[in-house]
Amino acid sequence: MFTGIIEEKGEVIALEPSADVIRLTLRAPLAVVGAKHGDSISVSGVCLTVVDQSADGFTADVMQQTLDMSTIGALKPGDKVNLERAALVGDRLGGHIVQGHIDGTSTVLAVTPGEAWSVLRFSLNPELAALVVDKGSIAVSGVSLTVSNVDGGHGHPLADSVQAGGQHWFEVSLIPETLAATTLGTLEVGDVVNIETDILARHVERLLAVRGSAAGYEAGLQNEVRNI
Repeated sequence: MFTGIIEEKGEVIALEPSADVIRLTLRAPLAVVGAKHGDSISVSGVCLTVVDQSADGFTADVMQQTLDMSTIGALKPGDKVNLERAALVGDRLGGHIVQGHIDGTSTVLAVTPGEAWSVLRFSLNPELAALVVDKGSIAVSGVSLTVSNVDGGHGHPLADSVQAGGQHWFEVSLIPETLAATTLGTLEVGDVVNIETDILARHVERLLAVRGSAAGYEAGLQNEVRNI
């Protein structure tokens, strides 16, 4: 479990492919403090397990499913990543509950710089649109952020997104600290990031779906009984 408050920017040292697994080695002097074999560390939002470590870095194995769903497979030596160690029980929850189990990726659609912050707009998979709400929480490459706008949100009628080709999107507003302390400050239009929606929203969606299916099934049985 993580909070989405990034502790440091790590650097990719090596990627060694082997069958359907990539062994990823990172320079991460802060993230390995107190870490041990089997510990979890969030790498740009993806929960990975430490399989080896040194004084200034660690190694993790990344399976094919993770490579298919995330940006990990596109990393190369020298790339920067956001790192966070698993949360300690009893700590302040500075961000929100982040599992490190991403929903997929999103693409940067626009970067609008301001005097004190920048607004970034990201594409949003239609299947995830219902889980992202204005002023709600979302993790972008492991960073806990507040959604500042969504298509159909304040000042942006849903018609705008339809006219733009029906693409769903959301925006976040980044303060200077976030821009400097994470990899989000270097994002450009077309870059791809990992996305994790709010776990509470996911559970609610599942609950409503199951209840809806159960209600439909019960209604069907009642109709069959009436027809007998």
